[in-house]
Amino acid sequence: MLFKMRHCLILLALWALSLPLFAQEGEPIVFTPQWTAQAQFAGYYVAKEKGFYTEEGVRVLIVHPNATQSSMERIRSNKSHATTLQLAQALQMIDEGIPMVNLLQTSMNNALVIVSRRGKNPLKMPGAKVAIWQAGFTQLAECIMNETGLDYHWVKAASSVNLFIAGAVDASVAMSYNEYYRILQAGIPLEEEGVYRFSEHGYNVQEDGLYVTREYYRKHKDQVEAFARASRRGWEYAAEHPEEALSIVMDYVRRNNIATNPILQRLMLDEILRLQLDPDSGQREFRLREDMVRQASELMLRGGQINHPVTIEDLHP
Repeated sequence: MLFKMRHCLILLALWALSLPLFAQEGEPIVFTPQWTAQAQFAGYYVAKEKGFYTEEGVRVLIVHPNATQSSMERIRSNKSHATTLQLAQALQMIDEGIPMVNLLQTSMNNALVIVSRRGKNPLKMPGAKVAIWQAGFTQLAECIMNETGLDYHWVKAASSVNLFIAGAVDASVAMSYNEYYRILQAGIPLEEEGVYRFSEHGYNVQEDGLYVTREYYRKHKDQVEAFARASRRGWEYAAEHPEEALSIVMDYVRRNNIATNPILQRLMLDEILRLQLDPDSGQREFRLREDMVRQASELMLRGGQINHPVTIEDLHP
């Protein structure tokens, strides 16, 4: 009997040693997407609700930003461990002296557009009043358009859509997966000539990726890599099961009291999934592209958004 008990204890000890250290610690990764609950982050919601994080041995707490604290501010103050950032935002943080590690690159294409009223070509509107988000995500848009010499008058707004719909501005910066569809849903037609797509004019720079600080990565390497694997699996599942993914997104939308609708969120999900396809291979590769990192760095240097060049090596572990 004593031999059997010792044998069981030995087996239990060996089993415990085989578990990942982070599973024993049980401390959650606090993950903050860069915006409120919407289909832009569907893969992470899916990974959470389908148990992919649990299967990888990590606990993930999803905390969305609010009006007083952005995702970047939460990372700077160590209130969150992981976040989604546009590539331009990550470059800016590195330039500020906050080393960031890209765990997973979900965007392979640029979603920025400028839409104008009455079908006017945005590149033929010098001095136009153009709405742009007060909350950020504007680094590349301002750098690129300032190079055109159009001398836009940028109008900062909490929601660029409201100013555009009210006719208070001539044009507006928008995302092809979000504001573009919100304007259409408001009943305002957008003629193709009046839509300037950055990706079609030599500015196809990657956007959303999953990031942690280099310090956090070094301290929790196994944990964050497991988090990235499960997140990728969530996105792959969302691409294969978009209706189920949409249902999960709408659950998060309702929990967070976001004013939206299933039609808009389905359009957003479809566009987000399209933007994840590499423009050359047509596949979901979930990787940073060196050429796009270089282009973003050069644009931001010329535009005064960063003071030092940032390379793809600066974003890798």
